[in-house]
This record gives sequence, C-alpha cells and structure tokens, in this order.
Amino acid sequence: MARKLNPAILNDWVYKYISDYTHRIEVYMGGAGSGKSYGATQKVLLKALKYKRTVLVIRKIQRTIKHSIWALFITHLRNSGYYDQCRINRSDFEIELPNGSIFIFKGLDDEEKIKSIDGITDIVVEEATELTEDEFTQLNLRLRALVEYPQIYLMFNPISKKNWVYNYFFVGELPLNIKIIKTTYKDNKFLSAEYIAELERLQYRNPAYYRIYTLGEFATLDKLVFGTYTTKIISDKEVEGLKRWIGLDFGYINDPSALVWGYIDTIKKKIYVTGEYVRKGMKNDEIAETMIDLGLAKDKSYGDSAERKSIDEIKDKGINIEPTEKGKGSIIHGIQWIQQYELIVDERCYKVIEELENYTWKKDKKTGEYINEPVDTFNHTIDAIRYGLNKYIKGTKTPKAVSYTHLTLPTT
Repeated sequence: MARKLNPAILNDWVYKYISDYTHRIEVYMGGAGSGKSYGATQKVLLKALKYKRTVLVIRKIQRTIKHSIWALFITHLRNSGYYDQCRINRSDFEIELPNGSIFIFKGLDDEEKIKSIDGITDIVVEEATELTEDEFTQLNLRLRALVEYPQIYLMFNPISKKNWVYNYFFVGELPLNIKIIKTTYKDNKFLSAEYIAELERLQYRNPAYYRIYTLGEFATLDKLVFGTYTTKIISDKEVEGLKRWIGLDFGYINDPSALVWGYIDTIKKKIYVTGEYVRKGMKNDEIAETMIDLGLAKDKSYGDSAERKSIDEIKDKGINIEPTEKGKGSIIHGIQWIQQYELIVDERCYKVIEELENYTWKKDKKTGEYINEPVDTFNHTIDAIRYGLNKYIKGTKTPKAVSYTHLTLPTT
C-alpha cells in the first residue's frame, strides 16, 4: 500500500471512505467475504503511514490474534512493499512503520498490559461481537490522546440481535460521531465465482447463515435449544478437584475445527465450559500441536467418530483422544442430558456463547410447532461439548420428561 493509492487495489466502497476521519467510531459490518476487515485495516494502515499514530489492535482473546488480524496486517505490508522497512516484533506482536507509527496487538484477557499503553490514537477491534458492552466502553474511554482524528474501528458479522452491538448501534437515533458502513459479498470485486456460488447456495441449505453471512443481516431468533445458562469468569478455585472433559469437532475449509474444554460436577449437576480454540483451515498436526500447547494432550479427549482417520493421526502425535459413540438419536439425547445440568460458561469463550445465542429448534412448516430436532447451524462448539462429555452421556437414558415428537419450550 502506497501513500498514493491505486484505486485498483481497493474495493470501491473502501476508496470512498479511505481519507474520511471525521467520525470517532466507524462500524464495519457485513456478511462473509464482504471485505470489511480487509478494507478497514487498509484504511487505518494508510492513516498511520500519513500521520504518526499509536494503534491498539484488539481481539477478545490474545491467542486468536496470530492467525487473524495480525496475519491480515502482515499481508497488507507485504503487498504494499513496506514489509522490509518495518520493525516487526513477532513475540510481542508489535509493528513499527517507517515513520515511527506503532501497531500494538493485544487480547482483552491481558487487561493490565493494555492499561499500561500510553498515547493511544486509534483502536481497531476485530470481531467486536466477542466483546461485552462494558469492555467496549472501557476501550472508548482509553482513546483520549490529544491528537487529530482519534478513531475506533469495529468489524463484525451481524450474528444475533441479542448481542450488545445491535442495541448500541442499530436501535434508536445514531449519534453524529458514529459511522456505519455495511457491506456484502456484492461489494467485494475480488471474490471468485466459486466462493460467490457457495454464499448464494446458503439460501437453500441454511437460511439462518444466508441472512447473516450472505445478506449481512442480523438474525431473528426462534426458540433456543439452551435457553438458560450462566456466563462469568470461572476461577481455578471454582473448578478445583473436578474432572476435566475435552471435546473436538472437526472442520477445515467451510467450517472451523472447534476444541472446547471444561469441568463437570456430577454431584451438584454443573457443567463448566472454561476454554475454547476455534479456527478454520487447521490440519491434524496443527490440532495436535495446539492441544499440546494448551496442556490438553494427557487428559482423555473425545472427537467426532466420523473422523476416525483424523483421530488416529492426532493420537499418533501423543494426544490422548478417542472417538465418540454416536448413533441414531445421539444428538438429541446428548442435548437433553446436558439440559439436566446447570451450564456455566466462562465469558471469554465467545464462540460457545455466540452459538448458545443462536442454536435453535426446528419448526414444522405445516403445523408451526417446534420439534425436537435442532437446526444444523451454530453448533460446532456445542457438538464439541457433547463429544467431550461422551463418557458421561453414553449408557444413560433419555430423560422421560422430554417427548420425542414435540418439545414444550420456555419463551425466550
């Protein structure tokens, strides 16, 4: 990226806003492949090349930065020819541009280190729906340097109307210092025909995903499968002495691999979800390395039995993993078993929470009644939870209080 930009390297909508710094908060929302993150980061990088800035780049969890927003900025620097002129600290995740501008990449789980950063001029938040409203408010208050054009850039897919961003930015009159830029795949001229076809096919295969990821619209929820659960910071003391469970749901290109872990209290009937690692494009050796790095190699874990070859390859790397026991009705049986427990989710497990907020029951098109079959959407981490609890679930009977033909659900 040069200071004099060639319009050909930008989508048209990016070029329109590239030098507009008049809004304190810029919201980039839209569907998958819309180029929102790509365009927003192009803009802030160009701004930092024009003016000396200290840019704080945020995600909810530090360990998710390397393969997402950090990789995106590195790509921009390579494509622009600036990479060799920058000082890049890969251990601390910091980039210094030739003019002295600095990009500092942090997760909100490292709050004390964020507090020690002075002179922040701009803040970039990838996947803003991962944050809480309070966390966003605290970041907004951190942007107080006496410089021209202090700005916050937020990027996200419009997942659920239950998420704080919906009420904050899309209900009521919008303050003048906030700019919302909505994009869809139709605004990205760099997409392949094959990718566009995949997005458009969602209309018939998965209507909920189609609304969110193709049209870039907030989803209107039906009846939630897990209507009641608690989110909070779970301390080590709270789960001390409890048995750990680990579950793995495989994905690759279109769907992510989801690794989820936690603890179970079979006496007090509590299930704790304390950690997650969710990423697309992970090969089996990368999954194994991740489990080793996270300290999950020795405890028994369970993976999707449909992926026996993958499980064997991961086991060969020294991971204590076994296939789940699956069969007819195993999904609904696992769900109903989990529903007998109090579900407590660490608030840093944002993907689990996102799925719990969007995992719904199917509705019979003729009768309008909800049936005991979940929609096959927003279920990667939830499947991983079921797999992780496999040894507790197997051999148990489905609760008699729940009918196999119709579910009476609480209003949510």
